[in-house]
This record gives sequence, structure tokens and C-alpha cells, in this order.
Amino acid sequence: MTKEERRLRELRGKIDALDEKIQALLSRRARIAQEVAHSKARNGDKYFYRPEREAEVLRRALERNRGPLPDESVARVFREIMSACLALESPLKIAFLGPAGTFTQEAALKHFGQAVETLPLGAIDEVFREVESGNAHFGVVPVENSTEGVVNHTLDMFLASSLKICGEVALRVHHHLLGTGATSAARRVVSHQQSLAQCREWLDAHLPGIDRVSVASNAEAARLAAADSGTLAIAGDSAAGLYGLTILATNIEDRPDNTTRFLVIGDLDTQPTGADKTSLLLSGKNRPGALHRLLAPLARHGINMTRIESRPSRRSIWEYVFFIDIEGHVRDRKVAGVLKRLEGEAAFYKCLGSYPKAVA
Repeated sequence: MTKEERRLRELRGKIDALDEKIQALLSRRARIAQEVAHSKARNGDKYFYRPEREAEVLRRALERNRGPLPDESVARVFREIMSACLALESPLKIAFLGPAGTFTQEAALKHFGQAVETLPLGAIDEVFREVESGNAHFGVVPVENSTEGVVNHTLDMFLASSLKICGEVALRVHHHLLGTGATSAARRVVSHQQSLAQCREWLDAHLPGIDRVSVASNAEAARLAAADSGTLAIAGDSAAGLYGLTILATNIEDRPDNTTRFLVIGDLDTQPTGADKTSLLLSGKNRPGALHRLLAPLARHGINMTRIESRPSRRSIWEYVFFIDIEGHVRDRKVAGVLKRLEGEAAFYKCLGSYPKAVA
């Protein structure tokens, strides 16, 4: 045996010893998690999953990280550990905008880990209804893309729904061109309308003159491409594997930082973590300067507004409501004081929830 072979055997022995310790610690952690669940049950706490606690664990893991693993990998490992431990006592059912293979499912698994039951649904309003009825513990829906803007249907659902925002997921979205044959035989490219828009420049340059057809989801596009050699799909890795398609071109999105934000919805109030957002739904009174009056308290008290969108209220024509995200939690003293002033100034006021900012 050479010197390098002996060195390799020695290093592998160290890895094996570490693996044994890691597995023993994982088992110990799982047993303690079971004790936590039993304690909650005795106290009448029906919520085994707490978004603020998971965010706290993840942030601590990232603070401790000194490499060589990147933060994203460390976060993924700890998410799966928490997901598996939680499933020992109370497996979660997560509704999402389907079918299987969509980026929304990918976001759901990124947030909750693999040890959950996912429930694909055909429309955003169906996701809300499943969670409202108690058939799913939480739902995951898209709300905005860094390139193409907001998903109006999601915003509109909050006007009537009693559900709260319990968390958010930021997912880097990479689009691939998928098919069963060569691009030269293609008659059309199919995908969700937002994905087609996010890849417009690439399609203009590489597939000019080919019909572009909008369908309900990227996963549906992949299904169609799998059934027809003349159809190409724009979708992600999950859809490619699920439908057995070949990746003909990778990362065809026009912006390399293309990111979609998803919301986690449920019937749960989260506790402050120190790194939170609060989402609001407001409309101003019908008088000059109404929007300025609504927003002025935020500026006066140093509350950072990270997003504002307007939508028709659907109560009367030319009446609008504003969806606003601010930094901070509704239980923070400064935020609570400002929200009280906003409520007094607004013709319509609804707090959609305070929740931890997305982690890795």
C-alpha cells in the first residue's frame, strides 16, 4: 500500500467516526424534539410547527458557519433535520399551486423540508380554501417575481380570506429548455406566461418565429412536451426529472438573479424573531393626499417600507387598496404605535400577518 493510499484510508476512517457521532447526535436531537412535542400537547398547544423557532435555528446555524460549506447548503441540512424531527410527531400537509414539479412545490419543500405531505392544487384560490377548511396545515403561493412583478391573484385573495401570512420563501428560479428531441423539430414553446416573459430575450435570439403558448404552469408545459416531440417546454430541474425530459439548454432566464418570492399562508400568529416583516392591506379615505396621509407615519417613525402595490378593491369602480410590506413585527412597540395611527387614518385596514424574513 502506498503512502497516499494509507493517507486516504486514514481520512476515510476519520469520516466514518464523525458520521457515527453525527448519527448519534441526530437521534438524540430527535428524541428531545419528541419530548418538546409531548410537552406542547400537555399544554394544549396544537401548533407543533413554529415558523419563528425554525427561523431562529437557521439563523444561528448560519451565524456559526465558517465554511467550507456555503450558507445555502448549511441551511438546507438544518431544514431537513427539523423537518424529519417534526414529522415524528405531527407530519405537515402543505398545499401548493400545482401540479407536481412546479417552482411553488420547490419553494414549499425548501421551506418545510422533504418530510411533509405536499398537496398539489390547480389554482391559487384552491390553495387558500384547502388551508381555510383545515384540510392542509399551510399553503404556499407565489406573490412576486423580481423581473415580472406581482402575482395579482394572490394579492386579491387576501381581500376576503381570514388566513395570515406565516412566512416567506425566496427562490432563485432557473429556467431550462426541455424536450424529447432536437430544437430544430420544434413547432412551439409552452410555459407559464411569467416564465415565457422571463425568457423573452433568449427566445428571441435562439428560437425566433416559434410559437409561444401560455399554459397553467411549468409542470403542465413539461407534461405537454413529454407527450409531443414538436413541443418544447420551459421549466425547472424538478419538472425535467418528473416527466423524463432532456434539458436542451440551461439557465435561459434573461436575468441571472431571477428570483420569485412565495408566501406561506395559515391560521397562525407568529412571535417576533428580531428579523421580521409585516404585511398590510390599506385603502385611504376619499380626499386629496390620502396615500401620503397613510404613509407619512411610517416615515416619521423610521419604519422601512419594502414594497407597495395597488389593486382594485372590487367594492366600487376606481377604488383601490394598497398592499404594503414593512420591516418589523406587529408586537414591536414602535411598529404597533405606527399601525394604530395607520388604522385610524385608513378607510380600510387589515394586517395580513407578521412573519420571519426569508432565510437563505
